Amino acid sequence: MPELSRRRALTATAALATAAGAGALVQTLNAPAASASGQSRHPEHSGHEEHGRHSPAPFDEVYKGRRIQGRPASGGAHQHHGGGYAVFVDDVELHVMPNADGTWISVVSHYDPVPTPRAAARAAVDELQGAALLPFPAN
Repeated sequence: MPELSRRRALTATAALATAAGAGALVQTLNAPAASASGQSRHPEHSGHEEHGRHSPAPFDEVYKGRRIQGRPASGGAHQHHGGGYAVFVDDVELHVMPNADGTWISVVSHYDPVPTPRAAARAAVDELQGAALLPFPAN
């Protein structure tokens, strides 16, 4: 049996690293195809989904004397930003956006992420301190 030289050891290591990298690449490339075909890795997340996110439940409540509502969006200019979800404070739309980590931000409390759109609406009411929410201009 030939003696293992440094050159053969490095060649074998490079071949194994290349094979491992190619396998990981194939697995990564197959993952989006599986999700596009409707196969979800998380079967418990069925229902309203957009961009792989689970849509929060609708709500309608009075918080500190202000009516806050949230529901899946039926369309409109901001649907692509709000993840398909609309939030209203006293019947005026509060512009909300989901973050990549699952938290939500609003135009009123942009630098304070919260876990849900309901929490974003409550944070906006707290921040407004009784002032009226003005409509956010669409571009």
